Amino acid sequence: MEQTHTSQNGVAATPGAQRRVLVVEDDATIVDAIAARLRAEGFVVQTAVDGPAAVDAAEAWQPDLMVLDVMLPGFDGLEVCRRVQAQRPVPVLMLTARDDETDMLVGLGVGADDYMTKPFSMRELAARVHVLLRRVERAALAAVTPRSGILRLGELEIDHAQRRVRVRAEDVHLTPTEFDLLVCLANTPRAVLSREQLLAEVWDWADASGTRTVDSHIKALRRKIGAERIRTVHGVGYALETPAP
Repeated sequence: MEQTHTSQNGVAATPGAQRRVLVVEDDATIVDAIAARLRAEGFVVQTAVDGPAAVDAAEAWQPDLMVLDVMLPGFDGLEVCRRVQAQRPVPVLMLTARDDETDMLVGLGVGADDYMTKPFSMRELAARVHVLLRRVERAALAAVTPRSGILRLGELEIDHAQRRVRVRAEDVHLTPTEFDLLVCLANTPRAVLSREQLLAEVWDWADASGTRTVDSHIKALRRKIGAERIRTVHGVGYALETPAP
């Protein structure tokens, strides 16, 4: 009989179906700590310590998710993300030592789905990994049981079945997280959703410490669909603007 383990996050993991996580980090202490925590959560973990090794490992091992540091020898994590995403789409949780929003936006722009700033808690990192993988599973389910119809809000068009977005009939490339964030806002156009609501709906993360993640994804989304389409309500949250009836 196949044995089932329960992770510290309460998620059952069967050895035959364990998810693979590639951890890319050149600091030995940090990479060992991340690998140990994720293995305790039921994941199969492989590590890499520089850019070229990370790209090679991603191609050979086909991980389900990458935890990727920005600053790496060889070439940086942004270049790793570009090269890996060119091979196949992989959810990426990016780690950065600098609390610099420009770096975060660049990371989101090359295909990262989420980011964390060092120092961080291993508990939160493990939770973010679980959330990203659940989002991938939801997207896969939506692909085989799609919602019918296309939502049109003026020149903005959201195709749920194909998970595609168009602005003025031009395709706009969104990451899975950006698409889910846009859909969340579009479900109640003009209604203001708080950062905490968006964090809970899109990221399944209820800790208010993650609201800057929401802000950065909103900025990245604005750059792609047009800043005027997302209204900021200072001190509250965001709303998707729609044409007046």
